[in-house]
Amino acid sequence: MPSKKKEEIKQKIRIKIQAYDHKLIDQSVKQIVETIGRYDVEIRGPVPLPTEIHKYTVNRSTFVHKTSREQYEIRVHKRLIDIINPNPKVIDALTGLNLPAGVDIEIKMV
Repeated sequence: MPSKKKEEIKQKIRIKIQAYDHKLIDQSVKQIVETIGRYDVEIRGPVPLPTEIHKYTVNRSTFVHKTSREQYEIRVHKRLIDIINPNPKVIDALTGLNLPAGVDIEIKMV
């Protein structure tokens, strides 16, 4: 029976990015990947996660025209990036990133 070598992952940083604008999130992910690419670490991603769609229906009128309604939706785009075995320089580079407004970034050590 052949033995399978399991790749041992010591440490991993998981970056979860959210934004309402898909162009803005793609631009931010590109900036993050370029910054991490300068260092000798393995990157997995960016993985596009399913887009959350929040739909809201609002009455146009409160009394007479109750059947007339406006519908709005907000789309939340998400990306996921994993950094395998990061060194301290990568962590410093991530904390020093200047991302545009409207992009929510969450960094976790897994």
